[in-house]
Amino acid sequence: MKRVYIETFGCQMNVADTERAATRLRAAGYELTDREEEADVVLFNTCSVREKAAQKVFTRIGEVRRARRRPLIGVMGCVAQLEGEALFEEGVRLVVGTRATDRLPALLERIRGGERRAIDLGERREGEVWDVSPAERHSPYVAFVPIIEGCNKFCSYCIVPFSRGREKSRPAREILAEVEQLRALGYQEVHLLGQNVNSYRPRTESERAGLEAFPGATPFARLLRAVAATGMERIKFTTSFPRDFHPDIVAAIDEHENLCDWVHLPVQSGNDRVLRMMRRGYTRADYMARVEAIKRARRRIALTSDIIVGFPGETREEFEDTVSLVRECEFDGLYIFKYSVRPGTRAAALADDVSPEEKRERFLRLEEVQREIQRRIYRGYIGRELKVLVEGRSAKSLVDLTGHSTCNKVVNFAGGPELIGRVVRVRITEAKEHSLRGELVA
Repeated sequence: MKRVYIETFGCQMNVADTERAATRLRAAGYELTDREEEADVVLFNTCSVREKAAQKVFTRIGEVRRARRRPLIGVMGCVAQLEGEALFEEGVRLVVGTRATDRLPALLERIRGGERRAIDLGERREGEVWDVSPAERHSPYVAFVPIIEGCNKFCSYCIVPFSRGREKSRPAREILAEVEQLRALGYQEVHLLGQNVNSYRPRTESERAGLEAFPGATPFARLLRAVAATGMERIKFTTSFPRDFHPDIVAAIDEHENLCDWVHLPVQSGNDRVLRMMRRGYTRADYMARVEAIKRARRRIALTSDIIVGFPGETREEFEDTVSLVRECEFDGLYIFKYSVRPGTRAAALADDVSPEEKRERFLRLEEVQREIQRRIYRGYIGRELKVLVEGRSAKSLVDLTGHSTCNKVVNFAGGPELIGRVVRVRITEAKEHSLRGELVA
């Protein structure tokens, strides 16, 4: 029982957790494989933020159980944390919660030692560190660096506080040491991660150590300046919570070129009553004040967001408020979701009274509005030069390379393999629906 296959669902934090799990498993003598049919153990690292994502996991469990070769099935992550022992009824033998990643090898050893099932939904323990082996990183050029996990916001529709637990920030010195090590290993970009990354709040003096020399209106703004000072080529961060988004974050981006010109700031709705029902803790005017701070930056900062359509009780007029907000903000990108009930949340007690047909209609309407805005924004890049981190060959062309700009745009251009892993300048010549095309600047 030594070959392990891990399949990851959901957000970048789940990818980071998979990297950490793989690091622990390999250190314990397990072999990681990317071929499910060869594995003795199949682990699903799961997402529960939407009903569809959670259901996909159960579909995959059924597929593996019906396969000719019957591996041990384990479930990690958010679905594991929420469902617990109930997963054993699905044929799962290993259940690992969101903060038990480091103990995964010990749990597997218990099963190898004769136990039928093993489960751990406990908190992280003293001495469990956040290190990840370079061999397990999802990319040799871009690294995910979690700085805070969990959520204290309890938005009425969201299951994350129940699956991920309370907010817990990593010590600043530990984060800085990881970024410095990544830079020494040749990484070109880091993504600072958290369910609410700008809620970063180290509690003790020892956890704040390393930020003393850096100014900032919030601990997160100070951390941004400290990470920028490491000299890492490019630094991105996601996801930001609007209530905790201080204008000093924009000032830090203006001060440091290696803090990338992109902010993801989920608004969810453009109507104040719906925002109150969602328990978001801000109004439309509050959100727009933060958007204005971003728009006033010295360099253009790309702004992306999330929207939920069809929240319980949302009227057509309230939906139109969301449409008008999208037009006013002019997002570079927008992730639109149809509301789905998550059991255990406050919103689950509300009548899900917007019909599936109406949700679909609102989704398509908002998608078309965003498409129109996005076309205009993307066309505006034609003729401009962007710095692009080349991440590999394009999946759609044998001659094209692909990468991301500092403003988080996908950019494709013709070039040789020697450019992969480098930051190059590309002049944009064409705007596509969700990407840009250009030519290498000599």
